[in-house]
Amino acid sequence: MKQVFTRILGIEIGFTTKVEDFIKHKNEKITYTKQPLQNEFFVRSHDLLFEQGINDVDINVMSWDNVPCFFFAGERSNLPFDIFAASFYLISRYEEYLPHVKDAHGRFPSKGSLAYEHKFLERPVVDIWAMKLFVILKERFPVLVQGPRKYKFLSLIDVTTSHCYANRGVIRGAAGFLLDLGTFRIKRLIERIAVGLNIKKDPYDNFATLIEWHKKLKINSIFFFQFANYSKYDKNVSTNSNNFRSLIKYIGDYSTMALAASYSSFNDVELLKNEKHNLEEVVNRPVNYSRMRYNRVDVPETYRNLIAAEFTDDFTMGYSYQIGFRAGTCTPFQFYDIPLEVQQPIKVFPFVLHDYALREIHKKKELERRMDAIYNEIKLVKGTFISVFSNELLGSDHTFDWKEVYHQLISKYHV
Repeated sequence: MKQVFTRILGIEIGFTTKVEDFIKHKNEKITYTKQPLQNEFFVRSHDLLFEQGINDVDINVMSWDNVPCFFFAGERSNLPFDIFAASFYLISRYEEYLPHVKDAHGRFPSKGSLAYEHKFLERPVVDIWAMKLFVILKERFPVLVQGPRKYKFLSLIDVTTSHCYANRGVIRGAAGFLLDLGTFRIKRLIERIAVGLNIKKDPYDNFATLIEWHKKLKINSIFFFQFANYSKYDKNVSTNSNNFRSLIKYIGDYSTMALAASYSSFNDVELLKNEKHNLEEVVNRPVNYSRMRYNRVDVPETYRNLIAAEFTDDFTMGYSYQIGFRAGTCTPFQFYDIPLEVQQPIKVFPFVLHDYALREIHKKKELERRMDAIYNEIKLVKGTFISVFSNELLGSDHTFDWKEVYHQLISKYHV
């Protein structure tokens, strides 16, 4: 209720389970139950929000003015479906508690989601439902006023590998050189030597350019730095590197600094706390924001671990290889822990677009069309457009000039 009314529509609400108090109330009121009391605005409730734990849920997706919806409410209801139960199902990630086959990194597969199956993954349906609800309520209660809500753009920059060749140390640098030599990657070998001799800038070192663009366009950005020991999936430069630490401090002067948690810390709370503490010592300020390596989220354990490590906001909710709204919304929300039946003290900021997903698109016009469509959907409901790019991709050779794609994105969609 608070997500739909307060956070999306900007309308303060109160609750009562006492019939006499409800009847005496003279202002706008809604009945959310199985039967209306009088002739008030009535939304027939689905059983979902009155249950405990996780149960199999029968879902039949229908259309409400060309918007997918589910949990049909019946003819007597003023809404054709239970918007609150449906919103809760998507935002709580209810389906991720149900049995499913995880991918190689233990992630919930995008193609296993209800939104993907019924082709509404690229629509922020929760926000759309809320806006449609307000229109209907306004007809019934003409004095009802929606609170202020503005479109926002937020750029997340993942820095899990700050440099391709530089600051790697003698041993790792030599190993990389021999590997490139042994596999006959001549172009890479020449580039490695040029960087080593300071003839050429490291390809991943595009930080000054990004900061310049962000300042010029007044982009709200967060840089997520991995600050962890070397492992199979964590291959950033050494945390002892003075150049690396100086880079972090430099960027911290211009942008919000956050932790890109290591792959190794996924199920290790103490390691997660240690990485957070070590990064805080470098930037000399609290680090409250997190992103998990490879967008690994295991509900509810991941959020319980983040809370234990004293993070307040997380930016991992989204799919690596699929554009879209994993939680059905473009509005930040408080995580709700279903097994504990409690709203947890961590805010989830869902991203809609990851650079890995864009790499799956091979034509420039199709890339632009998909990004425009997402922007238009979010702009229509005055939501928050959150994109994720890595300095690694921006400095790599791929189908497109990714720095150009990124610059086009922030130039076009930041307002």
